[in-house]
Amino acid sequence: MLSFGLSLVRLVVLAFILFSPVGLGIRSFPAKDVAGGDYGNEGLFRFAEAPEYRNGEECPAKDRKGFVSSCDASLVHIAMTLDSEYLRGSIAAVHSILRHSSCPENVYLHFIAAEFDPASPRVLTQLVRSTFPSLNYKVYIFREDTVINLISSSIRSALENPLNYARNYLGDLLGPCVERVIYIDSDLVVVDDIGKLWNTTLSESRVIGAPEYCHADFVKYFTDEFWSDSDLSRVFDSRNPCYFNTGVMVMDLKRWREGNYRSKIENWMELQRRRRIYDLGSLPPFLLVFAGNVEPIDHRWNQHGLGGDNVKGSCRPLHPGPVSLLHWSGKGKPWSRLDAKNSCSVDHLWEPYDLYRPQRNNRLNH
Repeated sequence: MLSFGLSLVRLVVLAFILFSPVGLGIRSFPAKDVAGGDYGNEGLFRFAEAPEYRNGEECPAKDRKGFVSSCDASLVHIAMTLDSEYLRGSIAAVHSILRHSSCPENVYLHFIAAEFDPASPRVLTQLVRSTFPSLNYKVYIFREDTVINLISSSIRSALENPLNYARNYLGDLLGPCVERVIYIDSDLVVVDDIGKLWNTTLSESRVIGAPEYCHADFVKYFTDEFWSDSDLSRVFDSRNPCYFNTGVMVMDLKRWREGNYRSKIENWMELQRRRRIYDLGSLPPFLLVFAGNVEPIDHRWNQHGLGGDNVKGSCRPLHPGPVSLLHWSGKGKPWSRLDAKNSCSVDHLWEPYDLYRPQRNNRLNH
C-alpha cells in the first residue's frame, strides 16, 4: 500500500513537470558541502564561500523578518542562466555584482537552470546557497523542449544550446509580479554598482534597454537571402536599426508580456527553420524585433567582445573609455584561457572574482 502511494505521488509530480508551461521554480535547498555533487566529477563543484557583503548606510532600511519575496519591487532583480558548463562564470558574475553593489542585500537573483543539465538543478541550487549563504535568489527550471524545435544550426555549436534562448521566456518563467529585470550573460563581471544600471529609464513604450553600436555593420547579421527579399527586409523600413548585444539588457517584463514579444521572436525563429536568414544563434531574432527601438545605455555597461570572435576566440583589448561591465562574449572564456596558461591580458581582470577552488574546504581569507 505504501509503495502504491509513493508511486502515485511520483506520477503526480511527473505530470506537473511535463504539463507545466515553460518552466517551474524551486526556492532553495539546505546548504551542505556539494563538492562534486551528484555529478560525479571530483572537484568540479568546489567553490570558496564568498565574503559576507552588507548594505551601506545609504541603503533603504528593510524589515523582512528573514523572508525576501521574489515579488519585492524595491529590490534590484537580475536574471541569468545557471548550468554546469558556464557555472564558474556565473559564480564569478554574482560575486562581482555583490562586491561592487552599494546595497548587496537588496539584490535578487533569478537563476534559469536547464531541465536536463548534467548537474541537476537541485545540485546547482545547493551550490549557490553554499557559496552565497545570504544571497536572495530563486532557481527556475527551463524546459528545453519549449524551444528545441525552433533552434537552427549556428556558426558555433555552443550558440545552439537551448539555455541561450531562455531570455526569450523570462516573461513566462518569472512570476507576473516581476515587472522589471536586468538580464546578464554568465561570461561577464560587473565592476560598478549594479544599482546604477537598474535605474535606467525605459522611455515611451520601449521594452528593453541596452548599449547600442551604430557604427557596427548591421547588414552582416543577416544573410543575402534576407536582404534580397523586400518582404523580409522591410521590417526595418520604419526604424534606424543598430546592433546591440543581448548579453546585457534592462527589460520591462510588463510591457514584454503585454506586447507578446515571446511570440514575435518565435515567429522569426520559425521562419529561420524554413529559410536561412541569419547565421548566429539567439541574437538575430532580438535584432529583428527590437533594433531601432532600444533604450540606449552607456557603452560602459557592456564592454563586450573580450572573448574574441566566434571561431578563434583570439585576444582583444579593452575599448577606450570608462568601464562598468566586462563581457567575454565570443569563443574565448577567461576561466578556460587562464587554466590553459594561454590567457589574454584582459582575463586577469576577471580573475579576482573567481571563487573556484580545487581543494576541499578552502575558504576565502576575509
